[in-house]
Amino acid sequence: MGGRELALNRRRAGYQPAPRKQLIPTVGQADSLPIHYNSHYEFHNSSGLVRRVITYQDIPACGELQVPLDAVITPSAREVALERGVKIVHLPADQIRENLDPATTIAIGSDHGGFQMKEQLKPILAELRLAIRDVGVIEEKAADYPDIALQVAELVASGVTTRGVIVDGAGIGSCMAANKVPGVRAALCYDKASAKNSREHNDSNVLTLGGRLLTASQAEEVLRVWLATPFGGGRHAARVQKIAQIEQKYSRGRA
Repeated sequence: MGGRELALNRRRAGYQPAPRKQLIPTVGQADSLPIHYNSHYEFHNSSGLVRRVITYQDIPACGELQVPLDAVITPSAREVALERGVKIVHLPADQIRENLDPATTIAIGSDHGGFQMKEQLKPILAELRLAIRDVGVIEEKAADYPDIALQVAELVASGVTTRGVIVDGAGIGSCMAANKVPGVRAALCYDKASAKNSREHNDSNVLTLGGRLLTASQAEEVLRVWLATPFGGGRHAARVQKIAQIEQKYSRGRA
């Protein structure tokens, strides 16, 4: 009896095939099992904990994608992210925020010299209902301020956030480093007047602070004024544009 006749006889007899079991790979099987790029998968370890799998469909058109620390990224997702210039950022699950508005999100970071002040300023940002992107550090262990400044500056320059705050011992080095990133206008502010001027006249988008030069109350005053002051526009806009032109002039031809 051929396969077709056998199938017809089974159907006439009311035969029903057993339901196919869905394969849920464990973490140890992840590398040996094929991944269908059009489907959403979750890997389960022996304890039943879920690991999210990121496919190409999860990659946004631009900016960055925040994923859990243990997420599995498919090869096609990495390819699409590379093509679109999307940065995949691994974060603890409680720090991941989906679809954040750049205008209400602020990047913040510090080296060891600014760690305490950074932690003191974060509740103020939360009080102002701003989503916080903290790039570190997470302890008072020696760190290089240019690395932190770069992370904050890149978030601002890429449009993930519209503003950033960097705190190091004096605030000077972070300001210098951040201003090397095209599109960033970092300002070291030390009182309410300098904070207001940097926003009103210069449209600064990154604030740097000296964690060892300001008291907590002074830093709070500077931060609140800086956040509350809009750019003045008008004659100031033409001058800010000249800053951008200088940046463009010396950026041409550089890799």
